[in-house]
Amino acid sequence: ICFLLFAILYVVSYFIITRYKRKSDEQEDEDAIVNRISLFLSTFTLAVSAGAVLLLPFSIISNEILLSFPQNYYIQWLNGSLIHGLWNLASLFSNLCLFVLMPFAFFFLESEGFAGLKKGIRARILETLVMLLLLALLILGIVWVASALIDNDAASMESLYDLWEFYLPYLYSCISLMGCLLLLLCTPVGLSRMFTVMGQLLVKPTILEDLDEQIYIITLEEEALQRRLNVGMLCAGNPEVATGRQVPEEQAGQLLLGKWIQEGGDMTANPRLSSSVEYNIMELEQELENVKTLKTKLERRKKASAWERNLVYPAVMVLLLIETSISVLLVACNILCLLVDETAMPKGTRGPGIGNASLSTFGFVGAALEIILIFYLMVSSVVGFYSLRFFGNFTPKKDDTTMTKIIGNCVSILVLSSALPVMSRTLGITRFDLLGDFGRFNWLGNFYIVLSYNLLFAIVTTLCLVRKFTSAVREELFKAL
Repeated sequence: ICFLLFAILYVVSYFIITRYKRKSDEQEDEDAIVNRISLFLSTFTLAVSAGAVLLLPFSIISNEILLSFPQNYYIQWLNGSLIHGLWNLASLFSNLCLFVLMPFAFFFLESEGFAGLKKGIRARILETLVMLLLLALLILGIVWVASALIDNDAASMESLYDLWEFYLPYLYSCISLMGCLLLLLCTPVGLSRMFTVMGQLLVKPTILEDLDEQIYIITLEEEALQRRLNVGMLCAGNPEVATGRQVPEEQAGQLLLGKWIQEGGDMTANPRLSSSVEYNIMELEQELENVKTLKTKLERRKKASAWERNLVYPAVMVLLLIETSISVLLVACNILCLLVDETAMPKGTRGPGIGNASLSTFGFVGAALEIILIFYLMVSSVVGFYSLRFFGNFTPKKDDTTMTKIIGNCVSILVLSSALPVMSRTLGITRFDLLGDFGRFNWLGNFYIVLSYNLLFAIVTTLCLVRKFTSAVREELFKAL
């Protein structure tokens, strides 16, 4: 069952990556083989990220199904052993991808082989392994120094010798904390950004708008830009291109003659002027492309049905607002629970087990609401991640994304998806006790860290929403003043 689930995720991840990957020559050379290996490793990492995202909703819905049908023969395969195994595999593969596969893919992609050795795949693999060893020593030294500065204890220093039982979980706990802080930064931004994104995807209502008039105006602007672009092409000395853009031959000849006279009989006499003409042509082409895009959007709004214009858009906006409000309310309730009840701490303790008790107050309906909120938070965090200025260059483009940028995106998505179950439990979105290594982090038992995390999330999300819905009013007041 684990293999079938992972195979499905791997195939879906492969199609997603190949949709954005830059199309290269299909030659069986050395770089093509290296790119293919990096592609497979990135696909594996993206599949693990998808599994980490789906793990918590799958566990919640499995628990409710086992409670509703405890003796059903056809769901006997859905048991606690399978859920625990999936959590442990997700934790193991997350560590493997984060510390081994993705660094190997990056260094393998950038390697050329040591000087003096015969070039080839073996030389590049050797250089990659040496770089991985140096990276491991660097991280080990950093953790030793950090442990000595924070907790200068002989027992804690000796425990670092146990790489498998202490060092790797400790290192993964630090990275999970960084992922949760990144989610704390991205999710509020994404929650406010979701309204803009859905507004771009859906058709807005045409209230007090005349689409025919707007289309007529934009068509006139497009024709004017097209004529200016034709003249620019003629001035640059491309009469063939201009005549191909439906300019009369007499007009083309007159324009060329005027240009020739203006240049003193030599059209290439002033290279500075010719370069400025080429620059203006590039600006006109970009402006024409923007006008065509706007015209396409207006035509789509005109062709949309009345139901799509007047019902779908308001319903989606109201639904987004309700989901965001519920998330903030759940976090506020969790803050109160943390102040009065110690059991609200996400310590990662073992719960009653899968299929023994419902973890939601409202049963199946509450579990469904938790699953919707978890997916909504994940989508919002991804949208917010690509909306930040620092990570804006990471945004993948269809058929034009380099392999190095794909590796960076896969690592970022892996960190976010691995921290999502921890964030959901920390914020009180779900009461599901985390299984596997996700819930064994030391900082989850620190009351001040958990309380500060909840307070910051509630405050930052509220400020982002208030800023989002009041920005238009503030802009109008500023214009009026």
